[in-house]
Amino acid sequence: MPDAQDHPIAYTALQPGTSVQTSDGQQFATVQAVLVDEKVSVFDGIVIQTAQGTRFVDADQIGSIYTTYVRTTLTAEQAADLPRPDGSQLVEIKPARSMADRLSRMLGRRKR
Repeated sequence: MPDAQDHPIAYTALQPGTSVQTSDGQQFATVQAVLVDEKVSVFDGIVIQTAQGTRFVDADQIGSIYTTYVRTTLTAEQAADLPRPDGSQLVEIKPARSMADRLSRMLGRRKR
């Protein structure tokens, strides 16, 4: 169950380092990157960092995405048996810009 400060977000707003949880809320990894099928702009899944290395979680295995965590539909046993990512469609997540940075870019101003 999400905390009051947690809000659902789109996969496009997902940040590196975000906690990844099993279906019962146990953290087992952190987000490294998002996979997108660029031909049709469809979310394909996430690349995660686990104690066993880099793994892939398919979009169908993701239950919900919040500001501070991703809740999967996986049990602990399923999470331990995730495949390595293919990497062919890897799209790195870029850190979010502040509103001031966005406005400065839109207005053509640079930080000094």
